[in-house]
Amino acid sequence: MRCTHWIGAEHRHCHAIDDVRPYLTGDRCPAHTPRALKGLDENEPGPGWPAAAWTSPSPLNDSRVADARAVASGKRRSHPNAYRAAQAAVDHQTT
Repeated sequence: MRCTHWIGAEHRHCHAIDDVRPYLTGDRCPAHTPRALKGLDENEPGPGWPAAAWTSPSPLNDSRVADARAVASGKRRSHPNAYRAAQAAVDHQTT
């Protein structure tokens, strides 16, 4: 990866290869990050994602179960194949 920052005074790209990271504006070396170009220090790295960030249950899964129950009960219209699949899913979950 190379720094893609355009150095206008020299009419060239930086092309540095050390410590280059991707940003929305392109790959940048530490001298050409968005904060460095504004004259600001880089942010200190944080602790990262919490340990349980990817293990917590998704509310999407709960909504799918409720949707399957609504289809299986006939409260929500659906294609006959979807109706039978929802009935099988609800029967499977209750046993």
